[in-house]
Order: sequence, then C-alpha cells, then structure tokens
Amino acid sequence: MTTSKSQSPLSLPVIDFSNRDLKPETPEWDSVRAQVRKALEEYGCFEATFDGVSSELRKAILKATEEVFDLPLETKLRTKSDKIIYEGYLTIPTMPLYEGLGFYGVDSPEVVDDLIHKLWPQGNVTFSKNVQSFGERLIELNVKVRTMIMESFGLEKYIEEHLNSAKNHLQIFKYKGLGDKTEETLGFKPHIDRQFLTVLCQNDVVDGLEIKTKNGEEWIKARPSQDTSFLVIAGASLHLLLNGGVFPPLHQVVITGKKDWYVACLFSPPREGVIINAPEEVVRR
Repeated sequence: MTTSKSQSPLSLPVIDFSNRDLKPETPEWDSVRAQVRKALEEYGCFEATFDGVSSELRKAILKATEEVFDLPLETKLRTKSDKIIYEGYLTIPTMPLYEGLGFYGVDSPEVVDDLIHKLWPQGNVTFSKNVQSFGERLIELNVKVRTMIMESFGLEKYIEEHLNSAKNHLQIFKYKGLGDKTEETLGFKPHIDRQFLTVLCQNDVVDGLEIKTKNGEEWIKARPSQDTSFLVIAGASLHLLLNGGVFPPLHQVVITGKKDWYVACLFSPPREGVIINAPEEVVRR
C-alpha cells in the first residue's frame, strides 16, 4: 500500500479526440497521432476527451453498473464462465474490495443479451441496448488510437490485421468504499494490462487509479480533468507488437473514501490463438 505523502503532482497528458474533422490523412489527425505516440512512449497512458459517448449514455451505464452489483450474489454467479476467464462475474480473493462483470465480445448482440438474460431472466432491454451502444463508442476510440500508433511506426500495411487480432471485451467494476476506515487501501494490486489497449471511464472525477512513471520512481494520480474524459492505457501486447515502442505502465487502484467507486473499461486482448510477432520494420529500428 502506498501513502498519500508519496504521491507526485505529475499529471497525464490530455489529448482531444472530439474534433469532428479528426479523420485519417488530415492535419488534425496527424497532430493527434503525434500526441498519442509521445504520450504512450513517455507515460504509457493519457487522458482522452471524447464526445462520442453522450453524458446520458455514460450516466446510464454507470448507474446500471451499480444496479448489477446490488443484485444477490447467487444471481451474479449465474453469469460466471468456466471456459473464458474474462466473461461473466469476477472476484479475486486477495482483493476483497473488487468485483467485476465482463462482456467478452461486446460487439456481439448475442453475447450481451445472453449475459443480461442470466441476470434478469425477464429481460432488461434498456441495459442491453446501452451496453451495446457504449461498447460501440469505446471501440471507435480504441480503433482510432490503435490505428494512429500503428501509423506512427510506419506499419500501415499491418493495421487491418492488427485490428482484427483483438477481441472487444467490456468490463464493469465496483470497488467497495472503506466505510469507517480512514487509511487508504489497495483496491487492485499493481499490475500491467496484458491487452493491446485499455479505455476506461469512471462514475466520478475522483482519485483512485494511479500510474507508475516510466522511471519507476513515482505514482501519478490518474484523476480525470472532467467527467467526459476517458483514460487510455497501453498494454503488454502492444508493447510486444511494437518491439518495445510503447511503454506499458504499472498501475494500481487505491481506495481512500467511503463511497463505492464504479468503473467501465474496454479491453482489447489478443484473440485466442493469436501469436504476437513484431513486424520487421520495428525490429530493425
């Protein structure tokens, strides 16, 4: 566990993805692409302002996340998968403040509907549509970032193959507040994401997620500057694909208050059977 005294005033880069003219082969695209490359090289993470998700949809998803985790345990356990570790209800015994629920293949309506039916046998059409719409919007941001970073390394001919090599996995989390406890507690231990990329949003502009600096000396509080922001984090798979060209940061969740904290993330793990090989263009550099 870290202490507040060890925290640094450093902040993550903020990159604007809200420009309607943000399309490939435009000056706007080239400018943002350069910022993405620099941020992922130096921090492995950045804050993205992105208006592709309406405030209404964002609030609806995070409100529904609260409702999901308020369901009885036996109901949530109906979604647990014995075959796919990312799918359904998730808990980690060594991290008791954490619980999650994963839609492995959120771009498939059948996957979303099947999991939601297990939670609400009578159906929950609104939640199902919101999950699918939210997933689509985050996939849009994810694809832009991954396309930009591939272009920045001169790997245009591999972009389609790379985008198709990943699964779209939406996961919602709850981190339980501390009640009457006053000291901060780790909600999730320090780790590096295995995926290509993570796109994250939360229910409040609060502290919680912390990113380790590249030199390993300090933790940056990844507190978003506004409630429309998303945090984008490079994972180990992208680091391998680019032969170390981006930095996959160590990060953790620190819980400090009494309020429960809700988070929604889009992960892009490699599909089953995918072997990650760095293209010769980045091996030679």
